[in-house]
Amino acid sequence: MNKAIRYASVDALRGITVAAMLLVNNPGSWSHVYAPLLHSEWNGCTPTDLVFPFFLVIVGVSIALGVVPRVEQGSDRGALTRTVLIRAGRILGLGLLLHFLAWWWLDLAHYRPWGVLQRIGLCFAAAGMAAIWLKPRLQWLCIGVLLTGYAALLVAGGSLEPWLNLSSRVDTSLFGALLYQYDPATGHGHDPEGLMSTLGALASTLLGLRAGALLRQRPWRLLPAAVLLLIAGGLWAQWLPLNKNLWTSSYVLWTGGWAFAGLWLAHILIDCRQWPALGRRFGVNAITAYAGSSAMVLAMMATGSWGWLWEHLFNRWLTPLGGAQFASLVMALSFVAIWWLPMAWMDRRKIYLKI
Repeated sequence: MNKAIRYASVDALRGITVAAMLLVNNPGSWSHVYAPLLHSEWNGCTPTDLVFPFFLVIVGVSIALGVVPRVEQGSDRGALTRTVLIRAGRILGLGLLLHFLAWWWLDLAHYRPWGVLQRIGLCFAAAGMAAIWLKPRLQWLCIGVLLTGYAALLVAGGSLEPWLNLSSRVDTSLFGALLYQYDPATGHGHDPEGLMSTLGALASTLLGLRAGALLRQRPWRLLPAAVLLLIAGGLWAQWLPLNKNLWTSSYVLWTGGWAFAGLWLAHILIDCRQWPALGRRFGVNAITAYAGSSAMVLAMMATGSWGWLWEHLFNRWLTPLGGAQFASLVMALSFVAIWWLPMAWMDRRKIYLKI
């Protein structure tokens, strides 16, 4: 099979995004977090709300660099399809396994089937199929249909409020108490990585597929495309708010614009000007870093060691110096730094785990 195209800028940006995931997902204490490191409670877009869509855009970029060249070089599309679906299944299965560990070790009331890796797996599968079987114009058409169709569904649902929006109602009717949030008294549920909102997440991934095509062929167009996406997202947000929980169409365009701009900047600085590819060591083993760190945190929470470290090390010694939020941030940064060490070791030995 022909080799995929590799850009140091993409590995670096993917790695920075994974490091950001570890940072925002693992504060020392959720009671003490700086506002920019929290998701919006509902409508809006904080810096933290950019992290997951950045990763999905990069998933699309990676497909454009890894799968599309093989299609162009005449590789068997059926074999490529099997390869994409098998990898997507592994990512999804890994997410299900992590949630099984959470349910078992933390003695949760129920098992939650939806999650970050599950969403990545589904989007990888669908975007991979689009890369293999659809021409660019049809890919753009899919993006347009997803954005307008999903927006129309949300508006037709009659409410965009928590619990009452169509996405939450559909998920609740299908999965009930298995969702991330469920109120048995009202029968309302919600999951930020639920089924219906994955339509918006898929649009983000397909935008990444087109961003990868620009990176290969006309990288200078990434910046004007970013500006157009930001303008379109900002205008659409006047009618359909930016909302990560629902992954609204305006949110797709807005976050996609920032991701395009980030990709353009990384390409200019790293690929063109030869700046160091900071973050690369996380980027070349991204799923390994995310899944491994998640399993580690679950084990530490189950044994009480996470809480012990927070109270007896970071909270006790750092809170008097800079406050509890500062201490919580330092613990999160320390966690990222600790996970950088095995990622650096693996990269030096050219160990790259392909989930």
